[in-house]
Formats: sequence, C-alpha cells, structure tokens
Amino acid sequence: MRRRRPGNRLVEKAERMLRTGRVESMGGGRFNVIGDHGTYNVVRAPDGSVSCTCPGFREKRICSHSTAVMMINRRNRPRRR
Repeated sequence: MRRRRPGNRLVEKAERMLRTGRVESMGGGRFNVIGDHGTYNVVRAPDGSVSCTCPGFREKRICSHSTAVMMINRRNRPRRR
C-alpha cells in the first residue's frame, strides 16, 4: 500500500472544492468556501497571505479552504515569459 504525504490530502480536498464549485469570490480578496463541515470565510491579504475561520486553520495555520483560495489566485496570475 502506498503512503501519502500529509500535504497531499489537503491539496486533494482543495482541488475537489474548486472542481465542484464550492469556492465563491465575494470581492476584495474575500471568499466563502463550503467545506465538509461548514462554510468558512477566507481572506487573502494584498501581501498574498491568507486566513480562514475554520478551526483547523486556527490550530495549524493552514487548511484546505485557504489552499483552495491560494490555488485560484495562482491560476488567475498572468504567466511570465
């Protein structure tokens, strides 16, 4: 059986939230993210840092909700040539 790295599950959950339309931009760097256990508010600051209202983020300073928002912002950035 293949073991997963701990971050893989977090990224997989974030990708699933994006794929299923569970991340909604509220404008101004604010997002509503529907997680498995509730809807959370994620804020992306101008410096690129994020915060989330979920209990996991308060404890670990990272979560699948904030990761999903970071993934959106990476997708929307213009590519460098």
